[in-house]
Amino acid sequence: MTIRNIKYFWFARTTAFFVLVAAIGAGCGDNSTDPDPSGEFDVQVSSTSSHGDILTDGEGNALYVFTLDVKGESLCEGDCVASWPVFHTENPQLGEGLDAQNFGTITRSDGSSQTTFAGWPLYYFSGDGQPGSINGDGVNNVWYVVKPDYSLMMASQQLVGEDGVNYRVDDSGSYVEGDEMTNHIVDIQGRTLYTFVNDSANTNNFTAEDFSNNGVWPIVEMELDNIPSNLDASHFSTIDVYGRQQLTYKGWPLYYFGQDEMQRGNTRGVSFPQPGIWPVVQIGMEAAPGYNSDNNNNDDTNDPDY
Repeated sequence: MTIRNIKYFWFARTTAFFVLVAAIGAGCGDNSTDPDPSGEFDVQVSSTSSHGDILTDGEGNALYVFTLDVKGESLCEGDCVASWPVFHTENPQLGEGLDAQNFGTITRSDGSSQTTFAGWPLYYFSGDGQPGSINGDGVNNVWYVVKPDYSLMMASQQLVGEDGVNYRVDDSGSYVEGDEMTNHIVDIQGRTLYTFVNDSANTNNFTAEDFSNNGVWPIVEMELDNIPSNLDASHFSTIDVYGRQQLTYKGWPLYYFGQDEMQRGNTRGVSFPQPGIWPVVQIGMEAAPGYNSDNNNNDDTNDPDY
């Protein structure tokens, strides 16, 4: 099954759900945003009681991203656009705290234009109904309201290894050849994060003391700001690796893959040096061996079921 066929199957399966949510959401908006009502800006930061600071248009309408768009092109087409209208404005006037370097424009498959934030195409949600509503966040675990300071985002895509083979994760957690959308965690630039099966709880067993092999599997070094609503911040922490701070998830040290070339949507590491040695980071993955969730994390029983 091709990526396009997978995408169309996804939409056929979920379109009815989107329409139902839109019908329900139109009458029960959050109405808690605090935008500048003057409409002076095309994109601004609006404060909300339920979601913190989010991006809205000048009228206070919430903006969203779609996890299937991890590579920077819009995969929301046809019936999808009816529920998630495209946002675009030429040379947007930006509100306080927003950097023009984070915004861009892509050309969609139909030739129209769409505004992007950190490389993610931007959308409205028809179920919001009115300015101030935030009904689209977390819909089907693929749509998220945009925040100005996300560190991480979710991706939904076909995993393609360094060997050019398509992979999926089976029920046992093994990586096998196959066509399937996989949900996993990426940084806000859409770059894939990995773990190493030979690591243990809060222990990096790969990186050399002189970082001579860091180009092969660079450690993830970041200060964690906002994350998507389906992620539990208490599952993240940092460890000291020879004087540098590495991000962890459920005790697993996190890495990039050098051969991904820091390009959004690349997942070449899933097959290197063989499938399953360097898994992508997923919400439902087992915690690292020896990990004690009572130290700084909640237990895993409340993880969403992917």
